[in-house]
Amino acid sequence: MSTAVISELKERPVPVGIKIGGLTFVLASLSWLGPFSIDTYLPSLPSISKSLNAPAAQVQQTMTAFLLVFAIMSLWHGAISDAFGRRRMTLIALSAFSVSSAGCALATNVHMLMFFRGLQGATAGAGMIVGRAVVRDVFEGAKAQKLMSNVATVFTVAPVLAPVLGGWFQVWFGWRSIFVFLIGLSAFLVLASYRYLPETLLHEQRQRLEVVFLARSYWKVLTQPAFLTACASMAFTSVGFFIYILSAPMFLMKHLHLRETEFLWLFGPMAAAMMLGAWISGHFAGKISGKQTIFLGYAIMTVAAVGNVALNLLFPPSLPWSIVPVVVYVVGMCTAMPSLSLLTLDLFPSQRGLAASCQIFISLVANTAVSGFIAFFWSTTLTLAMTELVMLIAGLVTILIYAKVMKAPE
Repeated sequence: MSTAVISELKERPVPVGIKIGGLTFVLASLSWLGPFSIDTYLPSLPSISKSLNAPAAQVQQTMTAFLLVFAIMSLWHGAISDAFGRRRMTLIALSAFSVSSAGCALATNVHMLMFFRGLQGATAGAGMIVGRAVVRDVFEGAKAQKLMSNVATVFTVAPVLAPVLGGWFQVWFGWRSIFVFLIGLSAFLVLASYRYLPETLLHEQRQRLEVVFLARSYWKVLTQPAFLTACASMAFTSVGFFIYILSAPMFLMKHLHLRETEFLWLFGPMAAAMMLGAWISGHFAGKISGKQTIFLGYAIMTVAAVGNVALNLLFPPSLPWSIVPVVVYVVGMCTAMPSLSLLTLDLFPSQRGLAASCQIFISLVANTAVSGFIAFFWSTTLTLAMTELVMLIAGLVTILIYAKVMKAPE
């Protein structure tokens, strides 16, 4: 990182006029690190196994290492940004991610790769968490929901490009080129954040970064029934989508007989679905309540998950039909998530950064658990569809519990 960027780590006052276009772009691009760190890597898993002379299951655990550390550190990113500011936290994390990506590119064995993947996970989630807190620092109500939806729309660039780029990088240059690309991406994000990300948390709004204070704060957040049930619902429903991301090599290459350069069959429609869901959420912001938007999203997911199981019971895997219900599920998920995420953050208005950390931590723990056992789910397209339905049912149960808790008298 240059001396100019280092000197810029000092606080800047909140600008009088925030450039919404630039802010939307940088918040969305900060969330690109997660999907690019995961999806770009997927087409190369068989090649990495051969190159490092390691079993496929052990190479899969490098993904688990990334997700596990990602989840653990997500608890800290928000609290640190609550104490020292959003901008400083973001610039330092991006620089550290670039260094860890270089370590992955130079890995000579699977253990070295696993170590540096863990370091990547330690910093990859900072931008996503800080971004959610920045939205609530700047806006409230329908404006916040609209900005979250706009961020989600720009974010969809990553899921569609990541596996496609990964497949071609693998074919043209080999798997190490993927991590060289991540170095370049993180350097670009440093520059974008330097240019467009203001400091949105005033000094008088900062929280103490003390062990006892943090322990009490985490206890307060993680024992709040409404927060826990809403976050659990988000986690369960996102797992229903994430299993298709993790199992993409098996789902596409084995079940649907595609090549590593043809991941666009899944990730292209998924990105379009994310964009459509985010547009629906933003379109209805201020027209219907956030709770009604959440209900609409869950209704769409229910139709998709039930239809997915029925389709796989009646017909063998085929294109494009095996992908259609997954895409519809993603539309529903992205319709509901912006409103549900804002509702959970609003439960703790003075500690939104910490609340965002806890929110993402719960979701990541669920994703990490699935990553460790994904081989049990990807054996057939039917088992994947049934897992998606089970996760949605768990999400529906927990969102109903959340609604009941919120209606209960204090």
